[in-house]
Amino acid sequence: MNLPLWIARRYFFSKRKRSFINLISLVSMLGVGVGTMALVVVLSVFNGMEELNRMIFKTFEADLTVAPAQGKRLTVSPALLQNIRKNGEVLLITQVIEDNALARYREGQTVVKLKGIDNSYLQRRQLDTALVEGKLRLQENGVDYALVAEGVRNALLISPEDILTPLELWYPQNRKTYTVLSADAFNQANFLVSGVFFIEDNFNDYVLAPLSVVRELVGYQPSQISSLEVQVKPEANIALLKKSLQQQLGPTVVIKDRDDLNPDLFRAIRVEKLFVTVTLGFLVLIASINIFFSLSMLAIEKKDDVAILYAMGASPSLVRRIFLFEGSIVAFIGAITGLVIGIALCLLQQRFGFVSMGIESSLIDAYPVKIQGNDLILTTLIVIVVTTVVSWFPAQKAAAVSKAVDSVQ
Repeated sequence: MNLPLWIARRYFFSKRKRSFINLISLVSMLGVGVGTMALVVVLSVFNGMEELNRMIFKTFEADLTVAPAQGKRLTVSPALLQNIRKNGEVLLITQVIEDNALARYREGQTVVKLKGIDNSYLQRRQLDTALVEGKLRLQENGVDYALVAEGVRNALLISPEDILTPLELWYPQNRKTYTVLSADAFNQANFLVSGVFFIEDNFNDYVLAPLSVVRELVGYQPSQISSLEVQVKPEANIALLKKSLQQQLGPTVVIKDRDDLNPDLFRAIRVEKLFVTVTLGFLVLIASINIFFSLSMLAIEKKDDVAILYAMGASPSLVRRIFLFEGSIVAFIGAITGLVIGIALCLLQQRFGFVSMGIESSLIDAYPVKIQGNDLILTTLIVIVVTTVVSWFPAQKAAAVSKAVDSVQ
């Protein structure tokens, strides 16, 4: 039997002479529980926001993107495509040309992000749930079509039902002899708008068009593109595949996943998560200060009992462990209660969505939450470290004072 733990448990569950000590212990447990619950809930909300952004990007971006290590143009060879296709986890490879262009429709004009894609992009069926009007098509019966984002449609007042008015895309030629005021300084391509999609504001200025037409518009050679988008099997390990492809294709290209394509957003989420964790950690520390006062008063109340333990041969380390275990019991009950309540709140939010985002145009109605095991471990470690540090000082003082009393007697 662990004697210090047994004595600490007796002290905790016994009826003390001073009810004020019981009240402080109860407040300590309540504070630790609230801090633990807040950590679990807030960290789960950040995880949910991170997962929501990945889900949004998954609607538009590929699992992996092969981009040139330097410059804007990637030269595609049959050997390069073959090296990617021979991997059994690769489903589709989409050749992409992406650049800015000027879009004109009737009297309106705006700058858009033009993305030239081949038919394999539609085979990925990512835009099926994002289409709000029209059809998903790029070329049909010799007619070139374009898919526009909701923001472009609103800016130019585009109607997919109007088959007589084309969407004009203008791109400057790479010739220094022309001036920007000359019509000959720009390449032009016309498209009929086949559909309108809406994903999120970051993708609200995109226009998707056939790769062959866009290549001619921007003046790329037949073997030149901006990037290759690789769609993999659902069960594939993207991190391992990314590393494997990077080794196969060499240093001339860079393999990026969705997180690499949006580094600023995910970095901001992680930094905010870190600062919130530190802030709530201080909340747990403040709540744990009550443990300090509770143990200090308990040490004063039990100094005669501890003196008897010294007379029976107890060491200072044994007395110190008694009070450390006493503080640990308070922290343990509070932490377990906070973890249970926090996990329950997260599960209820996932199931019923009690807390709404409060934004009418939001993609989801309620705040997303996702419980991760490493966050629960981190929360537990924070509580253990904080309460141990706070409990150490009164435990050390109790051991020193009681030993001094025993020596005097």
